[in-house]
Amino acid sequence: MSFIGPRDSLSAMLSAIAEAARSDLDGRPARVAAAIGAYLDRPDLLAGQECPCSAERYVRHLLHADPAGAYAVVALAWRPGQMSPVHAHRTWCAFGVYSGLLTEGYYAPDACGQPVQTQSLLRPAGATCHGPADPRLIHRLANLSSGPALSIHVYGVGFDRFGQDVNLVYAD
Repeated sequence: MSFIGPRDSLSAMLSAIAEAARSDLDGRPARVAAAIGAYLDRPDLLAGQECPCSAERYVRHLLHADPAGAYAVVALAWRPGQMSPVHAHRTWCAFGVYSGLLTEGYYAPDACGQPVQTQSLLRPAGATCHGPADPRLIHRLANLSSGPALSIHVYGVGFDRFGQDVNLVYAD
């Protein structure tokens, strides 16, 4: 049995993500979510990583950018009350909650095309989720708890393309 130390946990998770992110597109998001999920219970996973929250909004912290630009891994730091915009994804994605509690709201367009919440699910520490690129899969992540939260996300585009290629925003 080998011991996995603090930097080794993150390296091991990033290696597992890399393998899953290079697999066939069919089922890739689920495999990436499983790769994240296998490490969410390691208290030392992000040891030495600076992932501070911001008073203004949730913050993305780059953990790894694939050299070929095929995917990027980020940690999102959430203060209580912070939330993403209502959005869908232009690329496949997977995430896991490392600490804290997030709420994921799902939305559908009403008769005028405005997003209306249809469901809400709690995502506690250890939970994972994934999805394909699909403008009809509309959701919002929010930290509605009283404490901070930290989640790990993988998107199927290079980090330098996050601004234009990740979120299809429906509402703030």
